[in-house]
Amino acid sequence: MPEQSPLFVRLPSSAAERLDRAAFALGASKKDVVTALVQRHVDPDSPGGLDSLRRVVVEAGEPELVVGRHAFRPAEQPEVLDTAQVGELLQVAEADVVALAEAGELPARRIGDAWRFSRAAVLDWLGGS
Repeated sequence: MPEQSPLFVRLPSSAAERLDRAAFALGASKKDVVTALVQRHVDPDSPGGLDSLRRVVVEAGEPELVVGRHAFRPAEQPEVLDTAQVGELLQVAEADVVALAEAGELPARRIGDAWRFSRAAVLDWLGGS
């Protein structure tokens, strides 16, 4: 028997139900169904080995028909932040950000009634430099 590793995942209920129904219909264990899917669709060591995970494929007994494809790109991070954004970045309340800025501890500029922060300066400050 090949070496085995435990795998614990949480699936959306609809996906877990589909896995249960597929295993029942095939007369196989869920472990065997998942193993077969991984062996068929996941090969991170080949140049195109992950392509099948990046697209939706409908198998109709004919050559594959690509139904859709999606790529993810991280959102651009703004260079100038307001108090709410700094609070989210530092994972603290907005009032704490204002208090630190007013005390001169957190690098910031007051423009009118609003505080503005440089993302790079806040990250440098957080890093202790």
